[in-house]
Amino acid sequence: MNNVLEINGEKAIIAFDPEIRMLRGEFIGLSGGADFYAESVNELIEEGRKSLAIYLDMCREKGIEPRRKFSGKFNVRLDPKDHAAAVIAAAAAGKSLNEWVVGALREAAEEPQYGA
Repeated sequence: MNNVLEINGEKAIIAFDPEIRMLRGEFIGLSGGADFYAESVNELIEEGRKSLAIYLDMCREKGIEPRRKFSGKFNVRLDPKDHAAAVIAAAAAGKSLNEWVVGALREAAEEPQYGA
């Protein structure tokens, strides 16, 4: 995935913030916010490690589950024409719409990831 960095087993989205001219990381999949900033990639990784450690310590102290729970269900709103096209594509692939969507999501999420 573009702009995804794994730090100590947690995924973070990385972006450049032009207002402050720094890299910004934000952990995803956590039950609360944990972001971090730096001027270089190496500094960003180190700041990410620190931010994550502080967040996890705070969760332990307060008895909070640090990671979001995912149900495995979500609703998607789309144009009826896109819905019909997806049903046709799924049928042509010999799959249910759910199987086809899951496959498309997995394929989209399988881009290379960079760890730290």
